[in-house]
Amino acid sequence: MFVLNVIGKGADPELFAGLGTGDAKILSPGLAFDIPVTDRAVIALARERAKDRGLDINLVRNERRRKKLLVADMDSTIINVECLDELADMAGLKPQIAAITERAMRGELEFEAALKERVGMLKGLKLDALERTYAERVKLNPGAKSLLATMRAHGAHTMLVSGGFGFFTSRVAKAAGFHVERGNVLLDDGAALTGEVGMPILGREAKLQALEEGVTSLGIGPEDALAVGDGANDLAMIQRAGLGVAYHAKPVVAEAAGAAINHNDLTALLYLQGYSDSEIVSAV
Repeated sequence: MFVLNVIGKGADPELFAGLGTGDAKILSPGLAFDIPVTDRAVIALARERAKDRGLDINLVRNERRRKKLLVADMDSTIINVECLDELADMAGLKPQIAAITERAMRGELEFEAALKERVGMLKGLKLDALERTYAERVKLNPGAKSLLATMRAHGAHTMLVSGGFGFFTSRVAKAAGFHVERGNVLLDDGAALTGEVGMPILGREAKLQALEEGVTSLGIGPEDALAVGDGANDLAMIQRAGLGVAYHAKPVVAEAAGAAINHNDLTALLYLQGYSDSEIVSAV
C-alpha cells in the first residue's frame, strides 16, 4: 500500500533494515530506492535513523503513483530566484522588498496585499529591467528539464502557475517545457512600471483553482495530480493534490505537505513517483 521512498547521495537500504515488508527496489544506484511498508509509523523511525545524512525520506502510496498532471510554482521552485526580489535589486530596493517576500512566503502576510505593496514600490522602474532580470538572474533549477521531459513523455499534462509575473512565466515555461503557464500581470505605461498589478491577483486560491481546472479538463481525480511549491501561497494546491510536495520550502509548507524534498534537486519528484534512472529523460 505504501513505500518508504529514500533519496540522497549515498542512500543505502541497509540503513533501514527491518523497517519494510520486502526487499528494496533500487531506482537510482546510491541515490534513490523504495522499501515496501505497511505501517505508516515507520517514517519517523526511518528519519531518525537517517538523521543528519542529507536524505529525503517520504511515505508514498503505491496506488496511482505516477501522476497525470503536474502543477508547479515558479519562483524558488522551478527557477532559482524570486523574480520580484531581483527586480527590486534593479531598483535598489532588494532588502526592503525581499523582507516582505520572505514574510509572505512564510504565511505571515496575506499574499495579495503583500504583492500589491511590493509592486507599488517598483513604480517607475524602466521596462528594460525585466529583460535584464530574466537574462542575468533567472536560471532553471537543476532537474527541471528532466522532470518536465519525463512526465510529458509518459503522458502527463504540465502547468506552471505562479504568483509572480507573466513576463517571466511565459519565458520559463518555454525554457523548461511546460504545456501552459499562468502568472500575474505587471502594468506599465509603455516605458516603465506603473506600480500596479492586473486584477484579479493570482494567489493561493487561484493556484488551487488552476489545479482543479486541470483535473477537470483531463477527466482525472486530484489523486492523479502532483503539485509542488515552496511558499504559503502554494499550500492549498499542495494539500489538494494526490502528491503534494514542499520543495526546499518554508517551514509552514514543509510541515503541512504530504511529502518534502529538502536536500535534492527536481529529479526527486520523479523518484517520488517511482521512476527509475532508465525511465528518466535526460535533458539539460
